Amino acid sequence: MGRSPVGVGRRVVITPTRRLALLVILAGPVWLVAWVPGVPRVVGVWAGFVAVGLLVLAAAVDAAALPPRGRVTVERSVPPAVGVGDRVEGSYRVGVRWPAVRHGWVYDALPPGVRRETPMPQWFALGGASGAGVAAGGRADGGVARAVGRLREAVLPVAIVGRGRGEWPLGEIAVRVHGPFELVVRTYRFRPDDRITVAPSTAGVRRYRLLAMQHRLRDAGVRLLRRRGEGTSFAGLREYAIGDDPRFIDWKASARREALVTREFSIEQGQTVMIVIDCGRLMTQVAGDLPRFEYALSSALVLADVASGSGDHVGVLAFDDRIRAWVSPARGGEALRAIRSALIPLAPTMTEPDYGTAFRTLAARQRKRALIVFYTDVIDPRASQSLIAHTTRGARQHLPVVVALRNEALVAAAVRPAPTTTAVYERAAAEELLSAREEALGRMRQAGVSVIDVRPQAMTAAVVNRYLELKGRGAV
Repeated sequence: MGRSPVGVGRRVVITPTRRLALLVILAGPVWLVAWVPGVPRVVGVWAGFVAVGLLVLAAAVDAAALPPRGRVTVERSVPPAVGVGDRVEGSYRVGVRWPAVRHGWVYDALPPGVRRETPMPQWFALGGASGAGVAAGGRADGGVARAVGRLREAVLPVAIVGRGRGEWPLGEIAVRVHGPFELVVRTYRFRPDDRITVAPSTAGVRRYRLLAMQHRLRDAGVRLLRRRGEGTSFAGLREYAIGDDPRFIDWKASARREALVTREFSIEQGQTVMIVIDCGRLMTQVAGDLPRFEYALSSALVLADVASGSGDHVGVLAFDDRIRAWVSPARGGEALRAIRSALIPLAPTMTEPDYGTAFRTLAARQRKRALIVFYTDVIDPRASQSLIAHTTRGARQHLPVVVALRNEALVAAAVRPAPTTTAVYERAAAEELLSAREEALGRMRQAGVSVIDVRPQAMTAAVVNRYLELKGRGAV
Protein backbone atom coordinates (compact mmCIF):
# COMPACT_ATOMS: atom_id res chain seq x y z
CA MET A 1 0.00 0.00 0.00
CA GLY A 2 1.52 3.31 -1.09
CA ARG A 3 1.77 6.25 1.29
CA SER A 4 2.21 9.93 0.69
CA PRO A 5 4.97 11.59 2.69
CA VAL A 6 3.83 13.47 5.77
CA GLY A 7 3.12 16.97 4.52
CA VAL A 8 3.58 20.38 6.06
CA GLY A 9 1.01 23.05 5.30
CA ARG A 10 2.34 25.41 2.66
CA ARG A 11 -0.57 27.83 2.94
CA VAL A 12 -2.40 28.69 6.15
CA VAL A 13 -5.67 30.63 6.03
CA ILE A 14 -7.60 31.96 9.03
CA THR A 15 -11.30 32.64 8.47
CA PRO A 16 -14.19 33.58 10.78
CA THR A 17 -16.80 30.99 11.73
CA ARG A 18 -20.56 31.29 11.68
CA ARG A 19 -20.50 31.69 15.44
CA LEU A 20 -18.37 34.86 15.16
CA ALA A 21 -20.67 36.24 12.46
CA LEU A 22 -23.71 35.56 14.65
CA LEU A 23 -22.10 37.32 17.63
CA VAL A 24 -21.31 40.34 15.46
CA ILE A 25 -24.95 40.51 14.41
CA LEU A 26 -26.10 40.19 18.01
CA ALA A 27 -23.69 42.94 19.09
CA GLY A 28 -25.12 45.36 16.56
CA PRO A 29 -28.10 46.46 18.68
CA VAL A 30 -25.69 47.56 21.44
CA TRP A 31 -24.89 50.64 19.36
CA LEU A 32 -28.56 51.61 19.49
CA VAL A 33 -28.25 52.28 23.22
CA ALA A 34 -26.84 55.70 22.34
CA TRP A 35 -30.24 56.68 20.89
CA VAL A 36 -32.33 55.42 23.81
CA PRO A 37 -34.05 58.39 25.52
CA GLY A 38 -32.49 59.19 28.86
CA VAL A 39 -29.24 57.35 28.20
CA PRO A 40 -26.17 59.51 27.60
CA ARG A 41 -24.90 59.08 24.10
CA VAL A 42 -21.34 58.57 25.28
CA VAL A 43 -22.49 55.58 27.31
CA GLY A 44 -24.08 54.00 24.25
CA VAL A 45 -20.97 54.62 22.13
CA TRP A 46 -18.71 53.15 24.78
CA ALA A 47 -21.04 50.13 25.12
CA GLY A 48 -20.69 49.49 21.38
CA PHE A 49 -16.92 49.83 21.48
CA VAL A 50 -16.71 47.49 24.46
CA ALA A 51 -18.84 44.86 22.70
CA VAL A 52 -16.75 45.06 19.55
CA GLY A 53 -13.52 45.07 21.57
CA LEU A 54 -14.55 41.95 23.47
CA LEU A 55 -15.34 40.16 20.19
CA VAL A 56 -12.01 41.22 18.67
CA LEU A 57 -10.16 40.13 21.80
CA ALA A 58 -11.97 36.78 21.88
CA ALA A 59 -11.24 36.21 18.19
CA ALA A 60 -7.57 37.12 18.71
CA VAL A 61 -7.28 34.72 21.65
CA ASP A 62 -9.02 32.06 19.60
CA ALA A 63 -6.61 32.58 16.71
CA ALA A 64 -3.59 32.56 19.04
CA ALA A 65 -4.73 29.22 20.44
CA LEU A 66 -4.55 27.64 17.00
CA PRO A 67 -1.45 25.56 16.20
CA PRO A 68 1.23 27.24 14.08
CA ARG A 69 2.42 25.95 10.74
CA GLY A 70 4.26 22.66 11.07
CA ARG A 71 2.31 21.43 14.11
CA VAL A 72 -0.39 19.85 11.93
CA THR A 73 0.53 17.03 9.58
CA VAL A 74 -1.44 14.67 7.39
CA GLU A 75 -0.56 11.42 5.66
CA ARG A 76 -2.65 9.74 2.97
CA SER A 77 -2.29 5.99 2.60
CA VAL A 78 -3.90 4.35 -0.43
CA PRO A 79 -2.98 1.41 -2.69
CA PRO A 80 -0.74 2.39 -5.62
CA ALA A 81 -3.19 0.99 -8.18
CA VAL A 82 -6.91 0.35 -8.57
CA GLY A 83 -8.93 -1.20 -11.37
CA VAL A 84 -11.71 0.58 -13.23
CA GLY A 85 -14.86 -0.03 -11.23
CA ASP A 86 -12.92 -1.66 -8.39
CA ARG A 87 -13.06 -0.36 -4.83
CA VAL A 88 -10.01 -0.04 -2.57
CA GLU A 89 -9.63 1.09 1.02
CA GLY A 90 -7.22 3.73 2.29
CA SER A 91 -6.89 6.16 5.17
CA TYR A 92 -5.96 9.69 6.22
CA ARG A 93 -3.73 10.02 9.28
CA VAL A 94 -3.94 13.48 10.86
CA GLY A 95 -1.34 14.40 13.47
CA VAL A 96 -1.51 17.46 15.75
CA ARG A 97 1.19 18.64 18.21
CA TRP A 98 -0.90 21.25 20.01
CA PRO A 99 -2.90 20.76 23.22
CA ALA A 100 -5.68 23.26 22.44
CA VAL A 101 -6.95 21.35 19.38
CA ARG A 102 -9.59 18.73 20.09
CA HIS A 103 -11.17 18.09 16.69
CA GLY A 104 -11.35 19.26 13.09
CA TRP A 105 -12.24 18.38 9.53
CA VAL A 106 -10.38 16.79 6.61
CA TYR A 107 -11.06 17.78 3.00
CA ASP A 108 -9.51 16.45 -0.19
CA ALA A 109 -9.60 17.16 -3.93
CA LEU A 110 -9.37 13.87 -5.79
CA PRO A 111 -8.76 13.76 -9.56
CA PRO A 112 -11.51 12.78 -12.04
CA GLY A 113 -9.89 9.37 -12.53
CA VAL A 114 -11.11 8.17 -9.14
CA ARG A 115 -14.34 8.54 -7.21
CA ARG A 116 -14.46 8.87 -3.45
CA GLU A 117 -17.20 6.81 -1.80
CA THR A 118 -16.55 8.18 1.68
CA PRO A 119 -18.38 11.50 2.30
CA MET A 120 -16.22 14.59 2.66
CA PRO A 121 -15.43 16.51 4.77
CA GLN A 122 -14.68 13.98 7.48
CA TRP A 123 -14.77 15.13 11.07
CA PHE A 124 -12.10 13.82 13.39
CA ALA A 125 -11.65 13.93 17.15
CA LEU A 126 -8.35 13.86 19.00
CA GLY A 127 -8.84 12.00 22.26
CA GLY A 128 -6.71 10.34 24.89
CA ALA A 129 -5.10 6.94 24.42
CA SER A 130 -7.80 5.72 22.11
CA GLY A 131 -11.29 6.55 21.00
CA ALA A 132 -13.70 6.32 18.11
CA GLY A 133 -13.67 8.92 15.39
CA VAL A 134 -16.99 10.38 14.30
CA ALA A 135 -17.88 11.23 10.72
CA ALA A 136 -19.68 14.33 9.52
CA GLY A 137 -23.26 14.27 10.67
CA GLY A 138 -22.41 12.43 13.87
CA ARG A 139 -22.14 8.94 12.36
CA ALA A 140 -19.37 6.60 13.41
CA ASP A 141 -16.94 5.98 10.56
CA GLY A 142 -14.53 3.57 12.17
CA GLY A 143 -11.84 6.22 12.61
CA VAL A 144 -9.47 5.98 15.55
CA ALA A 145 -7.94 8.75 17.67
CA ARG A 146 -4.85 8.14 19.75
CA ALA A 147 -1.98 9.87 21.51
CA VAL A 148 1.67 8.99 20.89
CA GLY A 149 3.87 11.02 23.19
CA ARG A 150 3.01 14.67 22.51
CA LEU A 151 1.67 13.82 19.07
CA ARG A 152 -2.05 13.17 18.94
CA GLU A 153 -3.39 11.68 15.76
CA ALA A 154 -6.60 10.43 14.19
CA VAL A 155 -6.89 7.79 11.48
CA LEU A 156 -9.85 8.17 9.12
CA PRO A 157 -10.79 5.48 6.58
CA VAL A 158 -11.53 6.39 2.99
CA ALA A 159 -12.83 4.26 0.10
CA ILE A 160 -12.17 5.11 -3.54
CA VAL A 161 -13.28 3.57 -6.84
CA GLY A 162 -11.39 3.73 -10.14
CA ARG A 163 -13.18 5.61 -12.92
CA GLY A 164 -10.70 6.49 -15.68
CA ARG A 165 -7.50 4.67 -16.60
CA GLY A 166 -4.19 6.42 -16.28
CA GLU A 167 -1.80 7.71 -13.66
CA TRP A 168 -3.39 10.43 -11.54
CA PRO A 169 -1.95 12.76 -8.88
CA LEU A 170 -4.25 12.46 -5.87
CA GLY A 171 -4.50 16.19 -5.28
CA GLU A 172 -4.51 18.48 -2.27
CA ILE A 173 -5.56 17.75 1.30
CA ALA A 174 -6.88 20.40 3.67
CA VAL A 175 -7.22 20.17 7.45
CA ARG A 176 -9.41 22.71 9.27
CA VAL A 177 -9.31 23.25 13.03
CA HIS A 178 -10.88 25.97 15.19
CA GLY A 179 -9.93 27.54 18.48
CA PRO A 180 -11.44 26.85 21.89
CA PHE A 181 -14.13 29.54 21.42
CA GLU A 182 -14.89 28.35 17.86
CA LEU A 183 -14.76 31.90 16.53
CA VAL A 184 -12.08 31.43 13.86
CA VAL A 185 -10.96 28.50 11.76
CA ARG A 186 -7.48 27.82 10.47
CA THR A 187 -7.04 25.84 7.26
CA TYR A 188 -3.81 23.94 6.62
CA ARG A 189 -3.29 22.94 3.01
CA PHE A 190 -1.04 20.06 1.95
CA ARG A 191 0.20 19.05 -1.48
CA PRO A 192 1.60 15.53 -1.22
CA ASP A 193 3.14 14.08 -4.36
CA ASP A 194 1.34 10.73 -4.13
CA ARG A 195 -0.23 9.25 -7.25
CA ILE A 196 -2.49 6.35 -8.11
CA THR A 197 -2.63 4.25 -11.25
CA VAL A 198 -6.07 3.35 -12.54
CA ALA A 199 -5.70 0.21 -14.63
CA PRO A 200 -8.12 -2.19 -16.31
CA SER A 201 -10.02 -4.09 -13.66
CA THR A 202 -8.29 -7.21 -12.37
CA ALA A 203 -11.23 -8.23 -10.21
CA GLY A 204 -12.21 -10.79 -12.83
CA VAL A 205 -8.69 -12.25 -12.86
CA ARG A 206 -8.65 -12.61 -9.08
CA ARG A 207 -12.13 -14.14 -9.07
CA TYR A 208 -11.30 -16.70 -11.75
CA ARG A 209 -8.07 -17.66 -10.00
CA LEU A 210 -9.87 -18.12 -6.69
CA LEU A 211 -12.66 -20.18 -8.22
CA ALA A 212 -10.12 -22.29 -10.13
CA MET A 213 -8.30 -23.04 -6.87
CA GLN A 214 -11.60 -24.03 -5.28
CA HIS A 215 -12.73 -26.01 -8.36
CA ARG A 216 -15.79 -23.77 -8.58
CA LEU A 217 -15.38 -22.27 -12.04
CA ARG A 218 -18.96 -23.21 -12.86
CA ASP A 219 -19.99 -20.41 -10.48
CA ALA A 220 -18.42 -17.95 -12.92
CA GLY A 221 -20.12 -19.52 -15.94
CA VAL A 222 -17.10 -21.55 -17.10
CA ARG A 223 -18.37 -24.94 -18.19
CA LEU A 224 -15.05 -26.71 -18.65
CA LEU A 225 -11.44 -26.50 -17.59
CA ARG A 226 -9.52 -29.53 -18.74
CA ARG A 227 -5.87 -30.12 -19.45
CA ARG A 228 -6.62 -33.09 -21.63
CA GLY A 229 -8.42 -33.46 -24.88
CA GLU A 230 -7.71 -34.13 -28.48
CA GLY A 231 -4.11 -33.51 -29.33
CA THR A 232 -1.14 -35.28 -30.74
CA SER A 233 0.30 -37.01 -27.65
CA PHE A 234 -1.37 -40.06 -26.12
CA ALA A 235 -2.22 -39.30 -22.45
CA GLY A 236 -4.09 -42.42 -21.27
CA LEU A 237 -7.33 -44.37 -21.22
CA ARG A 238 -10.55 -43.68 -19.41
CA GLU A 239 -14.13 -44.86 -19.43
CA TYR A 240 -16.20 -43.66 -22.37
CA ALA A 241 -18.69 -40.87 -21.57
CA ILE A 242 -21.61 -39.55 -23.59
CA GLY A 243 -20.35 -36.83 -25.91
CA ASP A 244 -16.91 -38.34 -26.48
CA ASP A 245 -15.80 -38.83 -30.08
CA PRO A 246 -16.45 -42.48 -31.05
CA ARG A 247 -13.35 -42.40 -33.25
CA PHE A 248 -11.13 -42.59 -30.18
CA ILE A 249 -12.73 -45.68 -28.62
CA ASP A 250 -10.04 -48.27 -27.88
CA TRP A 251 -11.82 -51.46 -28.88
CA LYS A 252 -9.15 -53.81 -27.55
CA ALA A 253 -9.16 -52.21 -24.12
CA SER A 254 -12.96 -52.12 -24.22
CA ALA A 255 -13.07 -55.88 -24.94
CA ARG A 256 -10.73 -56.64 -22.04
CA ARG A 257 -12.72 -54.52 -19.57
CA GLU A 258 -16.12 -55.36 -21.07
CA ALA A 259 -16.93 -51.64 -21.10
CA LEU A 260 -16.31 -48.86 -23.59
CA VAL A 261 -12.92 -47.22 -23.10
CA THR A 262 -11.69 -44.13 -24.95
CA ARG A 263 -8.24 -42.76 -25.57
CA GLU A 264 -7.18 -39.33 -24.30
CA PHE A 265 -4.54 -37.11 -25.81
CA SER A 266 -2.61 -34.29 -24.17
CA ILE A 267 -3.11 -30.86 -25.60
CA GLU A 268 -0.12 -29.29 -27.25
CA GLN A 269 1.40 -26.56 -25.13
CA GLY A 270 3.07 -23.38 -26.23
CA GLN A 271 0.43 -22.17 -28.67
CA THR A 272 -0.07 -18.46 -29.31
CA VAL A 273 -3.10 -16.36 -28.39
CA MET A 274 -3.27 -12.83 -29.82
CA ILE A 275 -5.82 -10.51 -28.27
CA VAL A 276 -6.90 -7.77 -30.67
CA ILE A 277 -8.91 -4.84 -29.25
CA ASP A 278 -10.86 -2.35 -31.31
CA CYS A 279 -10.51 1.18 -29.88
CA GLY A 280 -12.89 2.77 -32.43
CA ARG A 281 -16.12 4.65 -31.99
CA LEU A 282 -18.42 1.64 -31.49
CA MET A 283 -16.52 0.81 -28.30
CA THR A 284 -17.34 4.20 -26.73
CA GLN A 285 -20.96 3.25 -26.08
CA VAL A 286 -21.90 2.77 -22.45
CA ALA A 287 -23.18 -0.55 -21.09
CA GLY A 288 -24.49 -0.08 -17.58
CA ASP A 289 -22.07 2.12 -15.65
CA LEU A 290 -19.03 1.64 -17.88
CA PRO A 291 -18.17 1.93 -21.58
CA ARG A 292 -18.13 -1.35 -23.45
CA PHE A 293 -14.42 -0.75 -23.96
CA GLU A 294 -13.78 -1.26 -20.23
CA TYR A 295 -15.60 -4.60 -20.29
CA ALA A 296 -13.44 -5.64 -23.23
CA LEU A 297 -10.21 -4.76 -21.40
CA SER A 298 -11.28 -6.63 -18.26
CA SER A 299 -12.25 -9.69 -20.31
CA ALA A 300 -8.94 -9.52 -22.21
CA LEU A 301 -6.99 -9.59 -18.95
CA VAL A 302 -8.89 -12.66 -17.73
CA LEU A 303 -8.35 -14.43 -21.05
CA ALA A 304 -4.63 -13.56 -20.97
CA ASP A 305 -4.37 -14.96 -17.45
CA VAL A 306 -6.19 -18.20 -18.34
CA ALA A 307 -4.20 -18.69 -21.54
CA SER A 308 -0.91 -17.98 -19.80
CA GLY A 309 -1.83 -20.48 -17.10
CA SER A 310 -2.46 -23.05 -19.82
CA GLY A 311 1.10 -22.65 -21.12
CA ASP A 312 0.28 -20.49 -24.14
CA HIS A 313 2.06 -17.40 -25.36
CA VAL A 314 -0.16 -14.31 -25.11
CA GLY A 315 0.12 -10.97 -26.90
CA VAL A 316 -2.02 -7.88 -27.48
CA LEU A 317 -2.74 -5.56 -30.38
CA ALA A 318 -4.91 -2.45 -29.89
CA PHE A 319 -5.89 -0.11 -32.71
CA ASP A 320 -8.32 2.45 -34.07
CA ASP A 321 -7.20 4.21 -37.24
CA ARG A 322 -3.62 3.38 -36.21
CA ILE A 323 -1.83 0.92 -33.97
CA ARG A 324 -2.29 2.08 -30.37
CA ALA A 325 -0.48 -0.75 -28.55
CA TRP A 326 1.50 -3.87 -29.35
CA VAL A 327 2.75 -6.51 -26.91
CA SER A 328 4.64 -9.40 -28.44
CA PRO A 329 3.42 -12.87 -27.41
CA ALA A 330 5.13 -14.16 -24.28
CA ARG A 331 4.50 -16.48 -21.35
CA GLY A 332 4.06 -16.11 -17.62
CA GLY A 333 3.74 -13.22 -15.24
CA GLU A 334 5.96 -10.89 -17.24
CA ALA A 335 3.59 -11.16 -20.19
CA LEU A 336 0.59 -10.34 -18.02
CA ARG A 337 2.31 -7.33 -16.50
CA ALA A 338 3.34 -6.08 -19.96
CA ILE A 339 -0.22 -6.48 -21.25
CA ARG A 340 -1.72 -4.67 -18.25
CA SER A 341 0.77 -1.81 -18.61
CA ALA A 342 0.01 -1.47 -22.32
CA LEU A 343 -3.74 -1.30 -21.67
CA ILE A 344 -3.59 1.42 -18.99
CA PRO A 345 -3.23 4.47 -21.31
CA LEU A 346 -5.72 3.23 -23.91
CA ALA A 347 -9.03 5.01 -24.45
CA PRO A 348 -11.67 4.54 -27.15
CA THR A 349 -11.89 7.27 -29.75
CA MET A 350 -14.57 8.47 -32.16
CA THR A 351 -12.53 7.41 -35.19
CA GLU A 352 -13.45 4.62 -37.56
CA PRO A 353 -11.28 1.55 -36.95
CA ASP A 354 -8.83 0.67 -39.70
CA TYR A 355 -9.08 -3.14 -39.79
CA GLY A 356 -6.65 -3.31 -42.69
CA THR A 357 -3.87 -1.77 -40.61
CA ALA A 358 -4.55 -4.17 -37.76
CA PHE A 359 -4.45 -7.28 -39.94
CA ARG A 360 -1.41 -6.13 -41.88
CA THR A 361 0.40 -5.65 -38.56
CA LEU A 362 -0.63 -9.13 -37.50
CA ALA A 363 0.55 -10.59 -40.80
CA ALA A 364 3.92 -8.89 -40.48
CA ARG A 365 4.57 -9.57 -36.77
CA GLN A 366 2.73 -12.82 -36.14
CA ARG A 367 3.51 -15.29 -38.93
CA LYS A 368 3.00 -18.39 -36.81
CA ARG A 369 -0.54 -19.76 -36.61
CA ALA A 370 -2.36 -18.29 -33.61
CA LEU A 371 -5.74 -17.94 -32.02
CA ILE A 372 -6.85 -14.37 -32.75
CA VAL A 373 -9.48 -13.15 -30.26
CA PHE A 374 -10.94 -9.96 -31.72
CA TYR A 375 -12.94 -7.65 -29.42
CA THR A 376 -15.10 -5.39 -31.58
CA ASP A 377 -18.64 -4.90 -32.84
CA VAL A 378 -20.35 -4.77 -36.20
CA ILE A 379 -23.31 -2.77 -37.48
CA ASP A 380 -24.06 -4.04 -40.96
CA PRO A 381 -22.26 -5.89 -43.79
CA ARG A 382 -21.43 -2.69 -45.69
CA ALA A 383 -19.96 -0.81 -42.71
CA SER A 384 -18.14 -3.96 -41.60
CA GLN A 385 -17.03 -5.00 -45.06
CA SER A 386 -13.34 -4.56 -44.22
CA LEU A 387 -13.64 -6.57 -41.00
CA ILE A 388 -15.51 -9.37 -42.76
CA ALA A 389 -12.99 -9.49 -45.60
CA HIS A 390 -9.94 -9.57 -43.36
CA THR A 391 -11.31 -12.09 -40.84
CA THR A 392 -12.39 -14.47 -43.59
CA ARG A 393 -8.99 -14.10 -45.29
CA GLY A 394 -7.20 -14.48 -41.97
CA ALA A 395 -9.06 -17.71 -41.24
CA ARG A 396 -6.80 -19.42 -43.77
CA GLN A 397 -3.71 -18.83 -41.64
CA HIS A 398 -4.99 -18.18 -38.10
CA LEU A 399 -7.97 -19.21 -36.02
CA PRO A 400 -9.99 -16.01 -35.60
CA VAL A 401 -12.64 -15.57 -32.89
CA VAL A 402 -14.69 -12.38 -33.18
CA VAL A 403 -16.19 -11.23 -29.89
CA ALA A 404 -19.09 -9.00 -30.95
CA LEU A 405 -20.23 -6.87 -28.02
CA ARG A 406 -23.99 -6.75 -28.19
CA ASN A 407 -25.66 -3.36 -27.82
CA GLU A 408 -28.28 -3.96 -25.12
CA ALA A 409 -29.85 -0.53 -25.63
CA LEU A 410 -30.44 -1.37 -29.28
CA VAL A 411 -31.94 -4.74 -28.38
CA ALA A 412 -34.24 -3.07 -25.84
CA ALA A 413 -35.34 -0.51 -28.43
CA ALA A 414 -36.26 -3.30 -30.85
CA VAL A 415 -38.63 -4.99 -28.40
CA ARG A 416 -39.98 -1.91 -26.64
CA PRO A 417 -43.73 -1.19 -27.05
CA ALA A 418 -44.42 1.58 -29.58
CA PRO A 419 -47.42 3.64 -28.47
CA THR A 420 -46.52 6.66 -30.63
CA THR A 421 -45.54 7.17 -34.25
CA THR A 422 -42.02 8.24 -33.24
CA ALA A 423 -41.62 5.10 -31.14
CA VAL A 424 -42.75 2.97 -34.09
CA TYR A 425 -40.02 4.46 -36.31
CA GLU A 426 -37.41 4.03 -33.56
CA ARG A 427 -38.38 0.40 -33.09
CA ALA A 428 -38.27 -0.26 -36.84
CA ALA A 429 -34.83 1.34 -37.11
CA ALA A 430 -33.53 -0.76 -34.23
CA GLU A 431 -34.91 -3.95 -35.77
CA GLU A 432 -33.29 -3.11 -39.10
CA LEU A 433 -29.90 -2.49 -37.46
CA LEU A 434 -30.09 -5.76 -35.52
CA SER A 435 -31.05 -7.66 -38.67
CA ALA A 436 -28.14 -6.14 -40.61
CA ARG A 437 -25.79 -6.89 -37.73
CA GLU A 438 -26.88 -10.53 -37.64
CA GLU A 439 -26.33 -10.72 -41.40
CA ALA A 440 -22.76 -9.44 -40.98
CA LEU A 441 -22.04 -11.96 -38.22
CA GLY A 442 -23.60 -14.71 -40.31
CA ARG A 443 -21.27 -13.99 -43.21
CA MET A 444 -18.28 -14.36 -40.91
CA ARG A 445 -19.60 -17.66 -39.53
CA GLN A 446 -20.08 -18.99 -43.07
CA ALA A 447 -16.43 -18.18 -43.80
CA GLY A 448 -15.28 -20.29 -40.85
CA VAL A 449 -14.85 -17.49 -38.34
CA SER A 450 -15.86 -18.34 -34.78
CA VAL A 451 -18.23 -15.60 -33.56
CA ILE A 452 -19.30 -14.86 -29.99
CA ASP A 453 -22.31 -12.55 -29.92
CA VAL A 454 -22.70 -11.61 -26.26
CA ARG A 455 -23.64 -8.75 -23.97
CA PRO A 456 -20.65 -7.09 -22.30
CA GLN A 457 -21.53 -8.24 -18.77
CA ALA A 458 -21.49 -11.92 -19.80
CA MET A 459 -18.56 -11.64 -22.18
CA THR A 460 -15.74 -12.91 -19.97
CA ALA A 461 -17.26 -16.33 -19.25
CA ALA A 462 -18.26 -16.75 -22.91
CA VAL A 463 -14.75 -15.93 -24.16
CA VAL A 464 -13.04 -18.23 -21.63
CA ASN A 465 -15.44 -21.04 -22.51
CA ARG A 466 -14.75 -20.65 -26.23
CA TYR A 467 -10.98 -20.61 -25.62
CA LEU A 468 -11.18 -23.77 -23.48
CA GLU A 469 -13.41 -25.44 -26.08
CA LEU A 470 -10.95 -24.71 -28.89
CA LYS A 471 -8.05 -25.72 -26.66
CA GLY A 472 -9.79 -28.96 -25.74
CA ARG A 473 -10.32 -29.81 -29.42
CA GLY A 474 -6.68 -29.09 -30.17
CA ALA A 475 -7.76 -26.37 -32.62
CA VAL A 476 -5.44 -23.75 -31.18
